[in-house]
Amino acid sequence: MKIGIIGGTGREGAGLALRWGASGEEVIIGSRDAGRAVETAKRLNRLVSVAAIHGALNQQAAIEADVAVLTVPYAAHVAVLVEIKKALRGKLLIDTTVPFDPKTHEWLPSIHYNSALEEAQEVLGSGVRVVAAFQNIGFHLLKDFRRVIDCDVLVCGDDADARRLACLLAEKAGLRGVDVGSSRHAGTVERLTPLLMDLKRCYNTRAAGIRITGLPEHTP
Repeated sequence: MKIGIIGGTGREGAGLALRWGASGEEVIIGSRDAGRAVETAKRLNRLVSVAAIHGALNQQAAIEADVAVLTVPYAAHVAVLVEIKKALRGKLLIDTTVPFDPKTHEWLPSIHYNSALEEAQEVLGSGVRVVAAFQNIGFHLLKDFRRVIDCDVLVCGDDADARRLACLLAEKAGLRGVDVGSSRHAGTVERLTPLLMDLKRCYNTRAAGIRITGLPEHTP
């Protein structure tokens, strides 16, 4: 499976690329700057001692990918979606976006949408399956790709098969994916991120995360 990480030179994208590359998946890191994407891919390949990670422009990464993962700041959310819309037709997009200001940690409410997921689905249309996932995993944990992370990945969206695939990719990244249902839960999942960031500051830890208890270790 080819995984295209749109905006993959950032901290979260690079962390996911490391984990998927180490698990044997082929990863294409996308960026607005092809040179930066190539250099990031080379650096990550050295860390995992494989050559499974490649760099390209965002558009090319979306074209080549079987599954795309969006890891851009919310300020670039719509612009990047419009740019890659045609390339994503018939594919799955996993949107990790959280609508908040990374400097102030303030929520950025939209008058039109309850979540970044709903915004992405509206922009891309019904020809692209969109799920939300990976918003609540800190990049400090992801980049240590040999570390077992005590945190679940909450996956939501309106296509059950798409949610199952996203859960499988979470497992390949060394995490447990939990299917939490339809897109109506996306706003709740996204809003957990600023809460977790406040907890990390309060308790001086980088490891705060979400864990759903009472479930089997491997959910369906």
